[in-house]
Amino acid sequence: MVAIKSHEAARFLKAPDRSISAVLAYGTDAGLVSERARSAAKAWAGLDDPPSEITRLDDADLETDPDRLAVELMTVPMFGGRKIVLSSTGRRVNAALLKELIEPGPLPGVLIVEAGNLKPTDKIRSLFEKAKHAAAIACFPDEGRDLAALVDEEVRAAKLTIAPEAREVLLAQLGADRVLSRGEIAKLVLYCSGRKRIELDDVEAVVSDASELGVDRIVDAVAGGEPGIAIKELSRALNSGESPQTVIIALQRHFMRLHRIQADVTSGRAIADAVKALRPPLHYKQKNSVAAQVRKWPMAHLDRALAEISKAARSARQTGCRDDLITESLILGLAQLARIAR
Repeated sequence: MVAIKSHEAARFLKAPDRSISAVLAYGTDAGLVSERARSAAKAWAGLDDPPSEITRLDDADLETDPDRLAVELMTVPMFGGRKIVLSSTGRRVNAALLKELIEPGPLPGVLIVEAGNLKPTDKIRSLFEKAKHAAAIACFPDEGRDLAALVDEEVRAAKLTIAPEAREVLLAQLGADRVLSRGEIAKLVLYCSGRKRIELDDVEAVVSDASELGVDRIVDAVAGGEPGIAIKELSRALNSGESPQTVIIALQRHFMRLHRIQADVTSGRAIADAVKALRPPLHYKQKNSVAAQVRKWPMAHLDRALAEISKAARSARQTGCRDDLITESLILGLAQLARIAR
């Protein structure tokens, strides 16, 4: 019976507990969910010598053989160790199937499951949090402190330093998705290889580019309830080479900010103060539009929006070739939700 908060995950994964045979990674940060699920698989595989075998099984693998997940988990490898099975929630990997696997007791193998944002009352989350041999790891977008630690870790690993103003601008560009954040930092580090220090010009050259303006226009149109403008800007961005998944991540980052501000406002803080307290800070040109959007979006609608964004991010990551259609559908749905929010 282990519920791991997002900031506790790194410590938990560094010291895997052999008595745990089922791990759930869930949350609004699809990239972080995927990263922590893979880390959990490697951590539990490393408990045996040689390391245990890791197998990936998802809905498509169960179409013709619905019992395959259970069979894999019950199979003892020929050369010892435990079978580690990675999976994602879906039509077949659902609450009913997971209940059959986990409720009876510890598994011979280890099951690692990826999921989107789950409320405390969700059956899957409750299942993993209540079982003595299971754990549920929350995965939410990096807060300012966690994001700063990620930047410092990656820069230090590359044997570089970063100028304070460059670090501040970089932090403002990251945070919605762990995989995307690592990718942007990796690009920056590669660009600065052969030098000792990352400067502001480097961040602006690599991380910030003209395409961001187009993505920002999409995000603002969506949050403002203007589907026509949002689709027009999406088409323009995609025609210029922008990735649909980058648009999804930008939407996720923006709506997480709105959610954070709305939470402060709900607890009694003034909108202006909540916006000002946001970390990393908003650009001064964004403050008025963001405040207007907070007034438009109540907490219940923001929860729904984040759930839809997380679902779209996972689908786009898995299908790839249809991510433009997934992004367009997401944009239309969110813009329509904005129109009925108030």
